[in-house]
Amino acid sequence: MGYTNQRIAYGRTLVELGRTNPDIVVLDADLGGSTMGKMFEQEYPDRHFEMGIAEANMTSVAAGLAQAGKIPFTNSFAVFAGGRAYDQIRQTIAIGRLNVKICGSSAGLSDFGDGATHQSVEDLALMRAIPNMTVLCPADANETVGAVKAMVEMDGPCYIRLNRNDYENVTEEGQEFRIGEPKVLREGEEIVLFATGYMVGLSLAAAEELAGKISVKVVNVSTIKPLNENRIAELARGCKAAVTAEEHSIIGGLGSAVSEALRKERIAVEFVGINDTFGCSAHNYQDVLNAHGLTTEHIVKAVEKMNR
Repeated sequence: MGYTNQRIAYGRTLVELGRTNPDIVVLDADLGGSTMGKMFEQEYPDRHFEMGIAEANMTSVAAGLAQAGKIPFTNSFAVFAGGRAYDQIRQTIAIGRLNVKICGSSAGLSDFGDGATHQSVEDLALMRAIPNMTVLCPADANETVGAVKAMVEMDGPCYIRLNRNDYENVTEEGQEFRIGEPKVLREGEEIVLFATGYMVGLSLAAAEELAGKISVKVVNVSTIKPLNENRIAELARGCKAAVTAEEHSIIGGLGSAVSEALRKERIAVEFVGINDTFGCSAHNYQDVLNAHGLTTEHIVKAVEKMNR
């Protein structure tokens, strides 16, 4: 396949799954050209629904489709998919345990040009706090393919967060995606580094930069909820400390989830993430990441701090 963009991997995978599963339907909120819902529309126009700029209505319609036995995927920018439709997600989909899949596209700071109004720095916190909700944040395009397939196989509400931009894959193509299971991408003994989404690649780069000085274990946590807390604790045991890295607020996201998992362990945790602030516009993705301290350099510094 060779995808290097999560949105394209998502769209193509839905098209592929749609060939053999006629129950899959896709809903867009006037952003199909960006979410890649347009790919599904081109192949299966009778199973694609353009809902206009009305995320709450889109989500309610998806709930109805799920009750009729369909597997609806709702699509919008992450900040709108969860934020504008929060009430409908909570009251109808989550309480009812309906089989609706919510795709938060252009998540985190990846929509660098549109600024704070379009950048979702709190979506993981919102979604993981909702009972019955599964929350996924795949590392790259390769893992996105497996995650979408797993979403179709599971029954119940699920939220997936996707990056807007192209970047190199750090996971292998064709691997099975197991919801709830963190995966070790690099072995190490002194510091364990838990990362999610785009930050997984930066964490691997940081571990490589520190090679020979600090032994860093890098763990890809692509399921934020349900998190296998026993496995997280097991991976942290024997290490001096843990560091988490996420393109999300340090409040309520991966760092919080890992800290909860390690609450019975005697191990300190340092967060690399967005420090309780909104995003900002920038000329390019790297500039906005730099502005918020989401870089390999900042991960290196966090690891060095916890290794003292």
